[in-house]
Amino acid sequence: MNGQLKIVSGSLRGRRLNCNVDSNLRPTSQRAREALFSLLGNAIPERPFFDVFAGSGVVGLEAISRGASSCTFVERDIRLLNNLERHIEEFDVAEFADVARSDAYRWAERWVPPLEPVNIFISPPFVDFKNKMSLLVEMTTLFQENIAEDSIIVLQGEHEVPLEGLPRIDEWEDRRYGRNHLLIWIKS
Repeated sequence: MNGQLKIVSGSLRGRRLNCNVDSNLRPTSQRAREALFSLLGNAIPERPFFDVFAGSGVVGLEAISRGASSCTFVERDIRLLNNLERHIEEFDVAEFADVARSDAYRWAERWVPPLEPVNIFISPPFVDFKNKMSLLVEMTTLFQENIAEDSIIVLQGEHEVPLEGLPRIDEWEDRRYGRNHLLIWIKS
């Protein structure tokens, strides 16, 4: 099924991404994106953004639109990446975008975070909360241990995801927007 996603705010406001929506691609809804970027607010401009399990790339493109200094899109599906790269070119934001063609879990193992604060948006396939929870916990722990102070991690899942195994679960702020469940963690 073909769909369109709209950039909500910033320099790319109103630009549309065409994408094929299926059971493997469930783009973050406009409502959840608006809430996410409202929560992040002043933590977006001039800060690197990492869109892990990027899918359509709409979240990372929204971050660029709102002034992120750069965005790294991590995705392994070649069809999604080809579409994302086309949008990056069409929107003339290639200088701010880096595309990592990789399995996100393997990428996280090798990633060396910058010394400055970053924003990391993790939106794994919802089935990973059941089938790959140990890898998701390992990835999240690596991020928590290695990122600079004032960095923010946002984990997106569905309202039914099992979260008991997440590291430092009592330190996450929990927000729900329809079926979207956003967990926010700030390194202090």
